[in-house]
Amino acid sequence: MRRLSGRFRSALIIGLQGIRARKLRTLLSMISLFLGVLAVVTVQAGASIAERALMSDLELRSAYDGTLMIDVMPHAKSPGIVADTVAGRPDAVSLIFTQAIIGEPGVSPINPGAAPFDQGGWGSTEVCDPSGNCVPGPPTGEAIEVALTAVSGDLLTFRPLRHVSGDWLDASTVPSLSPRLVINKEAAKGFESHHVPAEMRINGAKQNVTPQIVGVVDDGDIQPRAYVRHDELTNWMPATALNDPNFGMPIQVLTYPGGPVEQVLTAKLRGAGVESYPNLIESRKQMEDQLKLMRLIFLSMAGLVLLIGVAGILNVGLATVGERVEEFALRRAVGTPRSLLAGIVLAETMLTGLFTAAAAIGVGVAGLKAVSMLLGDSEPLLANVQFPWDAGVAGILAGIVAGVLGGFIPALRAAGIPIATVMRA
Repeated sequence: MRRLSGRFRSALIIGLQGIRARKLRTLLSMISLFLGVLAVVTVQAGASIAERALMSDLELRSAYDGTLMIDVMPHAKSPGIVADTVAGRPDAVSLIFTQAIIGEPGVSPINPGAAPFDQGGWGSTEVCDPSGNCVPGPPTGEAIEVALTAVSGDLLTFRPLRHVSGDWLDASTVPSLSPRLVINKEAAKGFESHHVPAEMRINGAKQNVTPQIVGVVDDGDIQPRAYVRHDELTNWMPATALNDPNFGMPIQVLTYPGGPVEQVLTAKLRGAGVESYPNLIESRKQMEDQLKLMRLIFLSMAGLVLLIGVAGILNVGLATVGERVEEFALRRAVGTPRSLLAGIVLAETMLTGLFTAAAAIGVGVAGLKAVSMLLGDSEPLLANVQFPWDAGVAGILAGIVAGVLGGFIPALRAAGIPIATVMRA
């Protein structure tokens, strides 16, 4: 081991001396390799950031990876069972979905069906009786229809909603008679464009209520949506009215798999004859093949650029060995092993690769920081983004591999120089 370590140390020292003696040639080798290593670093960093962005968008619209989502089918007993099971528990959240119109009473909303404001209406303004007889609805006025989500529990525990302004729903305070709403960015866009009265009407409510908007979040939804505390909404209407057994949407419960909430809720629903469908959120697993393919395509392109750098090191290494034939022959004459001669050449090319990798990583870190500073305000994902450590590791490995590949043939040639070359010189 001492003998091997001594040879390695000797090869490293002589390799460093060779780099210092041939600075211009080393610089040319680094330039030819720099773009290839930088391409590998950029691709790896870009793939990591893109993966993070993709996962962030998926989790924004559904829930964190590993969350258990239980869809409870509409039923007269569903709201009561879910509310009793989830109440006061920090490990579960229930979401009941309905519609609400905020604005002038007695008019149709400007976006029927809670449609995005740039897509017109998704629904009809006609009014139909139970027999199916429909008549034209009231004229369109200053009113906005939103998809209303009644929240019981802390939704931020399970969904990474991005804060835009104001506050989130505070479940620790006494329920207000004026329901507090947190709206998404699409709803905020509508309220900025249309000045509507603070009056909200909901199907099933005994009378219109006066809401107060306390915050704005980015939830990734294209529909205008508002979030409200479940207990503040039920001050004005029975819980059963929130979920139509015939046409309502499923109640959603977010919890942890295998926990007590899942077991208790499933047993209660089964006893009441209510159907439920659990679904474990596995966004990363579902997108794994797509992420691998994306990374493979970009790494293949970066590898081609890296091969150009390897060819540059190979050409410079062969030229260097050709100039140092007498030096290597003389070292052979004084007893230097062939393996040490090969190690000297490999050490020089590997050190060149490592120096190039360090420069490429430094440029990558500085570039990412500059992009974060310039675009962080417009792109929240790039705000305070950190350089991925795996991109740095990939750059170092690329530099080492390029140094070994580019120096392998010159090292063999240096080890094969005969001692008789000294006599001919």
